Amino acid sequence: MRVTFNASVSDILPWKFVPQQREVRVLPGETALAFYTATNKSDKDIIGVATYSVTPAQVAPYFSKIQCFCFEEQRLSAGETVDMPVFFYLDPDMLNDLNMKGIETVTLSYTFFKAKYDDNGAATGITQKEA
Repeated sequence: MRVTFNASVSDILPWKFVPQQREVRVLPGETALAFYTATNKSDKDIIGVATYSVTPAQVAPYFSKIQCFCFEEQRLSAGETVDMPVFFYLDPDMLNDLNMKGIETVTLSYTFFKAKYDDNGAATGITQKEA
């Protein structure tokens, strides 16, 4: 199975975010490790949160992330660049699903957003545009 990688950032998050590899090939049940690189292009520390999607949609229940930067917020200092791993596998049960017939490519996409906090410092979600 071919797994391709996409990356994007919200318009108000001054980060560069890219996959380090375009694709990997994995067999169902086999673990794989991929990396993304994020750079904070601003002069301020910023906390970001990543959302993800798996396409085609019928693959999503079979795509399992063991370890992922998307499990928690990411704080990047001003000008900092970090490598962010995602460790995953495709559940071999997908081979028995008729809805998976003919699917040879899976795309894992991440989008980073600026984390949003209330006046008490509690996380309240993501910021998609400046208030």
